[in-house]
Amino acid sequence: QVQLVESGGELMQAGGSLRLSCTASGRTFSSYAMGWFRQAPGKEREFVAAISWSGGFTYCADSVKGRFTISRDNAKNTVYLRMNSLKPEDTAVYYCAAHTPTSSSGSYYTFQHEYDYWGQGTQVTVSS
Repeated sequence: QVQLVESGGELMQAGGSLRLSCTASGRTFSSYAMGWFRQAPGKEREFVAAISWSGGFTYCADSVKGRFTISRDNAKNTVYLRMNSLKPEDTAVYYCAAHTPTSSSGSYYTFQHEYDYWGQGTQVTVSS
């Protein structure tokens, strides 16, 4: 079992920067691929960024590529989402998620059904 707790969300002005954190319980965090998703009001939850268990592979959605960076610190059981050049359309609840490793696990995952554990979310609001 993995429990995930996101933090760092707040009200920001457009153009600003913010770093979200997601801290996991459990001793096996370093074996889990992790991801960030977001859900804007009235919209479906969507993929934002993903990272492999080692941190060696990362991938970001086109909508945030070049502005957002995902990283992790396995010694701290934490995955981060650095968000630069924030836009009003980045306003959403941001969720982190963990993929349980299997013998056939790949590097990272972009679909929600590939993740087994989810945090409660943290609100990011970007004003224009």
